[in-house]
Formats: sequence, structure tokens, C-alpha cells
Amino acid sequence: MRGEAEMYRLLMDAAEADDRILAVYMNGSRTNVNVPADIFQDYDIVYVVRETGSFIEDREWVRRFGNILYMQYPDESPDEPGDRENIYGWLMQFDDGNRIDLHVETAEHAKEHIHDDRLCKILLDKEHILPDIPAATDADHHVKRPTEAQFQACTNEFWWCSNNIAKGLWRGEMPYVQDMTNFVVRKQLEKMLAWKTGIRTDFQVSVGKSAKYLYRWLDAGEYQEYLDTYFGGDIEGAWAAVLRMCGLFERTSEYVACELGYTYNDAEARAARSYLEHVRDLPKDADGVY
Repeated sequence: MRGEAEMYRLLMDAAEADDRILAVYMNGSRTNVNVPADIFQDYDIVYVVRETGSFIEDREWVRRFGNILYMQYPDESPDEPGDRENIYGWLMQFDDGNRIDLHVETAEHAKEHIHDDRLCKILLDKEHILPDIPAATDADHHVKRPTEAQFQACTNEFWWCSNNIAKGLWRGEMPYVQDMTNFVVRKQLEKMLAWKTGIRTDFQVSVGKSAKYLYRWLDAGEYQEYLDTYFGGDIEGAWAAVLRMCGLFERTSEYVACELGYTYNDAEARAARSYLEHVRDLPKDADGVY
């Protein structure tokens, strides 16, 4: 696998040798000092160019970066067409394990949008066309202190949508249950655990996409309890995991409410959990919910 120094040299040599490329900047995990470095980190590179058309038309020019195992053209999606005249990208997985997410962006577009992402570092500016930018920081991604309205909305969404999990499990509709659990209800648990992390760290850290860094801020037992809320295709296993999720959410919500001086709607939680447990024990031939 080519090392970091070799990859940077390859990317920079290509930029320096091409008159169409005016500047280079990088964003993503490699600019974030708070992300643990590992072998799977992408090279998120933007070439600032005079125009994008000649790069797009030459389907082979990216081959200079190595043997491509497979790739994606995100701006070619029929469902989400991109702004090809201003910015265009190639996502490339190489056969040595490296990955480059490369974009070309017009100078005008870069000058207007380079401040949109504070995890940004300028690597080259041939003609000094880019504005000065502060040192890269993940501050925009730090956990934010919730308002009481946000806290109440989170708890209500968790308990209300648990109703959907209950009926899905009773019906045996596991695909629906998985979607409702992981894309709706779990997102509220992630928020609550993130807020707990924020309280513990004075809201100075990020828990990452999909709360993937929670393990860094929760104690080992609590993090394992969170992992135990995941389940497979077994109905009984799903019921057990969902009820564990309810317990973890309830305890975490009580903690957050106490620390922030907010009110936790205990009556709502008890009613929703009671409904879940009732539906779990409801016979398949029942002629009514109650």
C-alpha cells in the first residue's frame, strides 16, 4: 500500500504540472486532528481549476493516480444531477487499498464556498487566488447544547415512534421494524447519548457521523449496552433489544434533563413502554389491541 507521503507527492505533482489547476485544498478526516489516523482514511482533495469541462471529457486522466479497482461518478447520478460547470468529482478505490475522493472546482466557486467547511486546509495556491482560511477545526461538528424544546421533541419522537416498532414486530414485518428502529428511533437515542457526551465534555467534542465515536466518551459498560440495542432478523431478539433501548434512552434522558434543568415527561415514557410490553404479549389471534 502506498504511504501517505507518496500519495501526497503524487497528488501535488499532478497539480503542479497541469496549467489548468490553480490551487489545491484538502478536507475530510485527514485535516481533523481529533480523528484517529488509520489505513482506511480517504484523501479528500479538491483541485481548483480554470474550467471543469476538459477534465470531465477526458475519462482517462484520473488513471495517473494508480490502478483503479472500482469507482463512482457521483455527479452523473440521474436522481441527483450535480453542478458540473462548477464542481465535479471522482471517487476512486485503488487496488493497493488507497482511496481518493477527488473534485475539480472552478476558482469562482471555490472562493465563494471554501469557508463552508471549516475542516479545510490549503495545500497549494499557484496564483494566490484563494482567501485566507483559519486552521482546520471540527468545531462545527461539536455536539450542540439542546434547547428544552429540542430535548422534548427528541423524547416525544422516540416514544411515539416506538409504537410503530411494536406493531411491526407483532405483524412480523422485520424490514419495516429495522427501518423504523435504525432510521428513526435510534437517531433519537444517538442524540440523547450525544447530549450526555456534550455535558461531560462541556460541548467541546464531536461524536462523529452516526455517533461512531461514542465509544470514546461513554464508559465501557454503557457503550456495550448501546451496542446491545442492535438486533438481527429474530423477532424475540428484536423485542429484547428494543426494550433494552428503551431502558437506556430513559436513563440517559433523565440524566440530560437533570443536568440541563429540563423536565422529563416520565408519564409519556411509562405509557409508551407499557404499550410496547402489552403488544409484545398480545396473541396473534387477538381481535383488539386492548
